[in-house]
Amino acid sequence: MIIGHIGVRKGSKGVPGKNFRDLLGKPLIDWSLEQLLAHDRVDTVVVSTDDERIYEHAIAKGCLEMGLRPDHLATDAAGKWGVWQHALERAEELAGPCEAFLDLDATSPLRDMSDIDGALDAFFKDRPDMIMSCTEARKNPYFNLVEPDETGALHVSKPLPGGVVARQQAPTVWEHAASTYVVDPDYLRRAQSLFEGRVLPYLMPPERCIDIDSELDFKIVECLMKERVQ
Repeated sequence: MIIGHIGVRKGSKGVPGKNFRDLLGKPLIDWSLEQLLAHDRVDTVVVSTDDERIYEHAIAKGCLEMGLRPDHLATDAAGKWGVWQHALERAEELAGPCEAFLDLDATSPLRDMSDIDGALDAFFKDRPDMIMSCTEARKNPYFNLVEPDETGALHVSKPLPGGVVARQQAPTVWEHAASTYVVDPDYLRRAQSLFEGRVLPYLMPPERCIDIDSELDFKIVECLMKERVQ
């Protein structure tokens, strides 16, 4: 069994109320939630939230009634991992044991259904502890990411012997794109954070994994989504 999951908090400092904010005629969460509910490989779907309106909305669309998330998982400091662990425990109590925990980030609504299939295929082919969506980073710590030393002077974040004078010479780095994750349930139960085990990337083009964390992000996503649905 594959459990589909979306985690959304009531509050948001960058974009207030963003998870239920209208995006082209429906709440932001629905762009991801409807992908899970429609996907033929996803057996059951849960939404972890502290927002009663979002919770009732999710139940009405067919999600499991797992209850609101605990208060300690509803703060700014609550990490994704603890939310996942709680959601997995509640989902398995209600629906039985699963072989994969699939999480979609509601603030990255531009993924395709093919991205979900791609991430699942990679997980079942390689059997890592986790598949995590990534995209090629726009900036590179070996070349054009800098940080200050104790005097305030800037230096390349990860200098290499001889230096790197062109981006093409720098080692490839990927950006963690908060979009699509497939997690082994046993790993999720035993680990305390994302990177304790064998985590492999599922590469996505940058235009499909923009994460809404500001009003500018919302406008960009809205613009790209309009092009898609026309």
